[in-house]
Formats: sequence, C-alpha cells, structure tokens
Amino acid sequence: METTTSADGTTLAFDRLGAGPPVVLLPGATCTRGVTAPLAAALAEHLTVLNLDRRGRGQSDDMGDPPPYDPRREVEDVAALVRAAGGSAAVYGHSSGAGVALRAAAADVGVTRLVLHDAPYSSPGGEQRARDWDAELHALLLAQRDGDAVAAFLRMVGTPAELVDGMRGSPHWPALEAVAPSLAYDSAAMGDHDGGLVPEELLPAVTVPTLVLVGGADHGFMVDVARQLADGLPDARLEQLVGAGHDAGPDVVVPALLPFLLG
Repeated sequence: METTTSADGTTLAFDRLGAGPPVVLLPGATCTRGVTAPLAAALAEHLTVLNLDRRGRGQSDDMGDPPPYDPRREVEDVAALVRAAGGSAAVYGHSSGAGVALRAAAADVGVTRLVLHDAPYSSPGGEQRARDWDAELHALLLAQRDGDAVAAFLRMVGTPAELVDGMRGSPHWPALEAVAPSLAYDSAAMGDHDGGLVPEELLPAVTVPTLVLVGGADHGFMVDVARQLADGLPDARLEQLVGAGHDAGPDVVVPALLPFLLG
C-alpha cells in the first residue's frame, strides 16, 4: 500500500501494481479497493495500475468539508493519484466511479484516456426518484443512521427489501455501515440532487479518447445511458459487453479494456 495527500489534506490509500502505461481505478459505491483488486491484478500484467480506496473508505480518510458534499473533492483526489502516477494517467471508473472519472477528465487534471463502465445516471423519467434518494440519504446520514443509509441505497438500486433485511444480520454488514458516509460522495458525483441525469454540460470538455463500456444484463437502463454518453462525448466509442451484469469480472472486462488502454 502507498498513500498520497489530496488538496484538502485527505490521505488517500492505493496499491501500485505492474509496469507500463499508468491507469487509475475508481470503484463504485460502498466498494473499497479490495473489490477492484482482481481487475487491478489482471491489468497489472500489462500496465501500471493505481488501485484507489476512494475517500472515506478502506484505508483512506476524509478531511473534506461537511455536507453538502462537493464532488470537486474527488476530482482533487484523482488529480493526486495522477500526480503519483507521474503527471498523466488513464482513468477507469466503474458505476459511480465513472461519475468521478468523467468529472476529473472534464477538469483537465492529466487524464489521458477515460473509461466509463456502467455509469448509473438516470434515464429520462427517473429524475424524481434520484432526487428523493439524495434527500433521504443526507437526512439519514445527518441523523447518524448509517445502517439505514446503506439499506436505503441497496433498495434504491433494486435489492429486494427481504434480502436487505437478511444482509443486515450478516457478518459483512458492519463493513458496509463503515463506508455509509461515502455514499454522499457517490450521490454528489452522479448529480443526484439535480436528478442524476447525464451531465450534458460536462461532455464537451472531455476531449480525451473515451471508451464507454456497458453490460446491461441486470440494469437495462444503463445501455440507454451509455449511448447518450457516447453520442455526447467528442471522442468516444461504445462497447457493450453483451450478457454481462454490473459485477462483470476481469475475464469479461479486461479483453475490452486492454486494446483501448494500450492505444
């Protein structure tokens, strides 16, 4: 493990693996770098991989401002990782990590290539649910009801209520509660306060080559979102991992990533 410091003093923990052109990995909501470790190991056979614990998770802390959470803090985190990589790097974002990656590329912090994998923006018609989720999340976190915040997130993404109830009694639940405050950064990165729609205003600023990856086997709306992203970005191509779910493993993802990341 290595650490670096973001602009606001937050210590960021990451693993550096492999050799070759650098790529920063940004996992999705509730996920530490342990979740992206198998992907990092597979990519490290060809690339230098910096696998990050996003702020407020794992071994990274959070010295940022109190709520409402500002997505610019995570853009600064990406900038810190890019500096640690030598000043420029590709960035891969999965799920809400894709929202962070998109913002970082638009902010011109040294991103050379961008991968947006299963970016969970709202599709047209889903705006109100996203806005309601953001308000509910912040109310629960303000009341220090971290377990309820995680449960609300799981229900929002489609987990059946009875399964959520079962998870709350599992030995893995305390680890989910520990990262509950970081859900506010996921919500901020995805623009949930304003409906969570694709941020059309950011797309023209992303001038680097971009690969939009999408599965869609378990969240069909993401295919429409991926098409919207690919159509709106100046230099993007869309690749659908047909039959893949949101948790597609390295055996599915790496063959699509490597040709793009190696240029």
